[in-house]
Amino acid sequence: MLLSLMIFVPLLGMIVVLLLPRESEELIKRVTLLFTLIPLVLAVVLFISYDRSTAGTQYFVSVPWIETFNINYHIGIDGLSVTLILLTALLGPICVLASWRNIEKGIKAYMALFLLLETGMLGFFAALDLFLFFVFFELTLLPMYFLIGVWGGPRREYAAIKFFLYTLFGSVLMLVAMIAVYLNSGVPGERTFDIPTLITLAGTEGHALADPGFQIWVFLGFFIGFAVKVPIFPFHTWLPDAHVEAPTAISVILAGVLLKMGTYGLVRINMAMFPEGIDFFTNGVGFWGNSLALLGFINIVYGSFCALAQTDFKKLVAYSSIGHMGFVILGLAARNETGVTGAILQMFNHGVISAMLFLLVGVLYDRAHHREINGFGGLGNRMPIYTGITTLAFMASLGLPGLSGFVGEALSLLGAFAKFQVLTILSTIGIVVGAAYFLWTLQRVFLGQLNPKYEDLPEINGREILTLVPLGVLTIVLGIWPHFAIEMFSESVTKLTEIMGTLQASL
Repeated sequence: MLLSLMIFVPLLGMIVVLLLPRESEELIKRVTLLFTLIPLVLAVVLFISYDRSTAGTQYFVSVPWIETFNINYHIGIDGLSVTLILLTALLGPICVLASWRNIEKGIKAYMALFLLLETGMLGFFAALDLFLFFVFFELTLLPMYFLIGVWGGPRREYAAIKFFLYTLFGSVLMLVAMIAVYLNSGVPGERTFDIPTLITLAGTEGHALADPGFQIWVFLGFFIGFAVKVPIFPFHTWLPDAHVEAPTAISVILAGVLLKMGTYGLVRINMAMFPEGIDFFTNGVGFWGNSLALLGFINIVYGSFCALAQTDFKKLVAYSSIGHMGFVILGLAARNETGVTGAILQMFNHGVISAMLFLLVGVLYDRAHHREINGFGGLGNRMPIYTGITTLAFMASLGLPGLSGFVGEALSLLGAFAKFQVLTILSTIGIVVGAAYFLWTLQRVFLGQLNPKYEDLPEINGREILTLVPLGVLTIVLGIWPHFAIEMFSESVTKLTEIMGTLQASL
């Protein structure tokens, strides 16, 4: 029951918070922090005790839920999900600390919604029943809508509604595809939502789920739903608005976890369950033969050039996320061990680095009350510790060797080059442009003469450093020793590439 406990402890925390007096704001914060630290401890236990030598599901629980439709409370973890659960659990208490002084109204409601959001995210990565998977996926939508719409910036209502409508559009297509899969999974009485069973049936010759035409259309339904979440061009336009208007901690969750829910869904559902669908969009004829890789390339180049054009610090980081998630899509499109390993590693690394970047933007905004890059200058003289941490995050994000951002991108490109040489070569433009906008931002904000307006700007404080240190340590450790993470999911990647029928030797 360790996994179930980890998922529902935040939900229990939400109930406790709702029972506390509204005036006890400090107590509410402390209780919320406690109920996010418990899942972190449990996630670390799961990570340490996970058997790395097998690709099978561990810590699984299967209990009948809605027996009429053969829907079960079925959860478990493998190498892919355990790493993302650890990331989600780590960002929970970090975001509570980041909200400690930044959220001034409705503390009780904010903390309760955040705990509900954490339950949805943790449950999503552990769900092994397709119906339960969809329930947890949707559970994140409502609290995120209110967290942006109530506690966000001046255009918060617009950003929240846009986020809600885009995600709901994708969810409707996913729901239709999910029902189609269920109805084709067997005769009445034997139909199932069980993900491992559906994967087996989809690979069974002669079964309705294995029909190539059916898989292509269902693949597309799930793909659009997850593409909105990643986000993949042209479903990306909600992201910059949501990031700019959201509170700092919610931007951290958006970039660190919610974007990964999209790519996790692509791996868990699209690639594992619909091998004919993924084959059509990577090996098919004409345009469709490399459409997935093409979308990854567009994300990389488009996101990078949009980031280069920004003068708002937070919007720059938001567009850089679009670009970096393109490397994940490109690696997945390769469908070989090297590319998929790089994509999954990049999912985790980007979650860590982007969380750092949004926290750092929040630190500066809390002091200066604006995010205009050109409005600063010379802050390195006034805030040397903050400058050093920001430089580390910038260097990791632009892919400096020795830091975590380099390894995932390099493996994704290596895997993709074996299949999409031209697109892979062109995608390196994003690396060059990424270096340009980060170094140019570093120059404008931290170097040169100190702006007289910020002569009294206070240095980063202990609470803020506490939120950044764990992420900085992971950035360095995974840059020097990426095997620490890769060994967790290497067996799962091998199994996945075998399911897709395109197992290739690592380069």
